[in-house]
Amino acid sequence: MKKKVVLAFSGGLDTSYCAIYLSKEMGLEVHSVIVNTGGFSPTELDAIEKRALALGVATHECIDVTKEYYDTCIKYMVFGNVLKNGAYPLSVSAERISQATAIANHAKAMKADCICHGSTGAGNDQVRFDMIFNTLAPGIEIIALVREKKLSREEEIEYLCAKGVDMDFKKAEYSINQGIWGTSVGGKETLSSSKTLPEEAYPSQLTRTDEEEVVLTFEKGELVAVNGKKFGHPTEAIRALQAMAAPFAIGRDMHVGDTIIGIKGRVGFEAAAPMVIIKAHHMLEKHTLTKWQLFWKDQIAAFYGNHLHEGQYYDPVMRDIEAMLGSSQRTVTGDVFVKLLPYRFVVVGINSKHDLMSSAFGSYGEIMNNAWTGQDVVGFGKIFGNQTMIYHKVNRDIEEK
Repeated sequence: MKKKVVLAFSGGLDTSYCAIYLSKEMGLEVHSVIVNTGGFSPTELDAIEKRALALGVATHECIDVTKEYYDTCIKYMVFGNVLKNGAYPLSVSAERISQATAIANHAKAMKADCICHGSTGAGNDQVRFDMIFNTLAPGIEIIALVREKKLSREEEIEYLCAKGVDMDFKKAEYSINQGIWGTSVGGKETLSSSKTLPEEAYPSQLTRTDEEEVVLTFEKGELVAVNGKKFGHPTEAIRALQAMAAPFAIGRDMHVGDTIIGIKGRVGFEAAAPMVIIKAHHMLEKHTLTKWQLFWKDQIAAFYGNHLHEGQYYDPVMRDIEAMLGSSQRTVTGDVFVKLLPYRFVVVGINSKHDLMSSAFGSYGEIMNNAWTGQDVVGFGKIFGNQTMIYHKVNRDIEEK
């Protein structure tokens, strides 16, 4: 009997190559699976299934994990305002966790002999997939043809053409990964340090040049309503906001970072809803959390985002951090007012019953405040700087040298 291989299939160039090679050259029984993290429409999923079957796979499955992806991952990235290197909302790296988990569980259920992914040998995905497959499906052989054969995109295209595969190879010049938390775009321009992606490389195009005001409603840190319309699950609110913000071409940028394997990497991305949500949520937190809550959240969120980016989701420390991030959201409830414009957005302000900027306790910059007097501040200033003053007096001889 042929060995069974579960192929993580997106319908793109790399996985199309794998589908043919695994069957024709390696004699394996190929079972393709696509894991939807919110980036595919029913029409697109139907087209991908048809492509997989046309490539000769034995079976094809679509597993939708969009809500699970939000509940186990996106929620905590919002709580932590996670932006890798201050720019990237982990659009792809985070969703790889949910995808790899679903594929590993599917392979175990099928009693597969192998799992194949289409990652190259130069990026982060190979490590993420390998680690999670080894953690959740130990003993199942991992195949990564593009990595093992050191293939270029041109070589893959040449092979598929020789096998009579009909696909849009012009579109295949760009590697596009789309999910509910944003889209990454890689191509020849991202392999350099000086070029940027052409306008047509982005899935969303600028179609609105006016402006629009949006009200985002958060409850305990989660987006639950847009312009007063409540949704059953935050993923529905994210989609609604994405539909409003994408026509403004908001959330485009180029991410430059250190890969897991120690080289610099560069990728373009567009993430209209994620960028608006994170910035709006952060503004609400600035009004509703204390300075030490904000300080420590920043520290652990940076670690959480980096660990997630590197595929270390199943490290138990991640559950500990999620508990703290969740606890910090008790008062992060209210409305945030945002203005959408071409290529940018502005967070205008917030309204929350938990706003610590309450005028009942004084107004910043005013001559007098309601909770203290000027003389109170004179005494406070002396006490607050007392230890520093003592240090300089005691160590004056050292300071003067």
